[in-house]
Amino acid sequence: MSEENSIDLTEIAESDEGKDLYPFQNEAIGKISEKLNHLEDSHNILFQLPTGGGKTVIFSEISRRYIKASGKKVLILTHRIELCKQTSNMLTEFGVKNKIINSKVKEVSDNNDYQCFVAMVETLNNRLQDEKVTINNIGLVIIDEAHYNSFRKLFKYFEEVNILGVTATPLSSSIKLPMNENYQELVIGESISSLVNKGYLAKATTYSYNVHLDSLKVGINGDYTVKSSEQLYGNYMMQEKLLRAYEEKSQGKKTLIFNNGISTSYGVYDTFKAAGYDIRHLDHHAAEQERRDILKWFKETPDAILTSVGILTTGFDEPTVETIILNRATRSLALYHQMIGRGSRILPKKKTFTVIDLGNNLHRFGLWDDPVDWYHIFQAPHQYYDDLKSDEIIERQFIYEMPDELKAKFSNSDDISFNVEEEYKKAMSNHEHSKIVIQKSIDQHAKMCIENAEDMWDALDLADLLNDDIQDRIKHYSYCTIKTTKNYLVWLEEDYLRRLRAQIRKAFVVAD
Repeated sequence: MSEENSIDLTEIAESDEGKDLYPFQNEAIGKISEKLNHLEDSHNILFQLPTGGGKTVIFSEISRRYIKASGKKVLILTHRIELCKQTSNMLTEFGVKNKIINSKVKEVSDNNDYQCFVAMVETLNNRLQDEKVTINNIGLVIIDEAHYNSFRKLFKYFEEVNILGVTATPLSSSIKLPMNENYQELVIGESISSLVNKGYLAKATTYSYNVHLDSLKVGINGDYTVKSSEQLYGNYMMQEKLLRAYEEKSQGKKTLIFNNGISTSYGVYDTFKAAGYDIRHLDHHAAEQERRDILKWFKETPDAILTSVGILTTGFDEPTVETIILNRATRSLALYHQMIGRGSRILPKKKTFTVIDLGNNLHRFGLWDDPVDWYHIFQAPHQYYDDLKSDEIIERQFIYEMPDELKAKFSNSDDISFNVEEEYKKAMSNHEHSKIVIQKSIDQHAKMCIENAEDMWDALDLADLLNDDIQDRIKHYSYCTIKTTKNYLVWLEEDYLRRLRAQIRKAFVVAD
């Protein structure tokens, strides 16, 4: 801002009404105020704070202080009706008289009845285009969930006004539209780990289940397509893996499941329903009353399971959630943080929550509370995307670990592990053919089945339980031999199973 228009929000006392601010929230307001004071007119600020840190509280208090200090009005933009209502309620708690501009509001003539307007981005854009809305004396525009690109269409209407964007992740939802094109300054708030350590957010315990993502396709927005996700996550094996993960790590806990397709979510619903669990499905097609009823049920039911698609990542706050299941893969850091953040709210008896990852997201982004260099991501988003681990590299690093329930079926065996890479190196150093590695693996699997079976049929049944282990060994063998075509891997797995079963039968025939 120019010097004569400089406004110091820190000089305005905290409100005696409504919510009290935490120290880190007041510190954030100080940082934002300083940037507003030193930026030229029409320069924009982006503020980053983790989900659960109280971004709405912060920008509501900024609005109150700004209006009081400047005498100008504030416009707050959101992309969803739920966020509009939440923001309006919060502003009212802080004593800021405000008006929501939604689809029901056809015209707005500027007057002094309101100090602040809260608008849906699409609705406001339509009203401005039709010249149905007149809002004068706007000094500050605040954009909630600023990483969404739908807001860009409104920037042309506010070229002479400072804009404050707020987001948990200063990384655009589209790889082609970096945020540094619209924002000149980035203000970093408290980190996730700091908020956890200080008791403002719950601590996440994360479990990751290896998933082969080679069939997924990346769309023009830089994330995996719904179609390819539906094909992978909708199949029987993945549905069973999800059910097993829930029963191992979250049974009896209130659980929120995120999917990347409606068909997948309905499949999850059917799978869990058939297993006797109390579950509901929710997506954006649900009528408003149905959505309210489902969320009311979810809130009031201790062991409720809610499977959803793209509707609860923002504008949804249910502190009683105990487990978040990522039944999808994503290349969006913003989405990763948003989904996990839905479980991070604390309660007197809830200081931790569980995350179950079925999309290799942990290996792609790290733990939810790991340090993130937001300045680097903001300044060089393309480099960040280029540096993301590919799915192939991630899968190469996977080491299969047999579930405890399955380990118990092989309790008579001293060793159930097999290091393919190590055995391959031994074979090469001894000038042996690489196929000896596969034979050694088959020998070990056959031994495991025979040692833990009462008869041949029992041993063959045990062999059927080793599919995941067999696929993992074959995958690592293919990396060693640099033969990774789909047809070759399918043939190798079929041949492995045939030889394993034949070896088991032979062992029992000889024993007889």
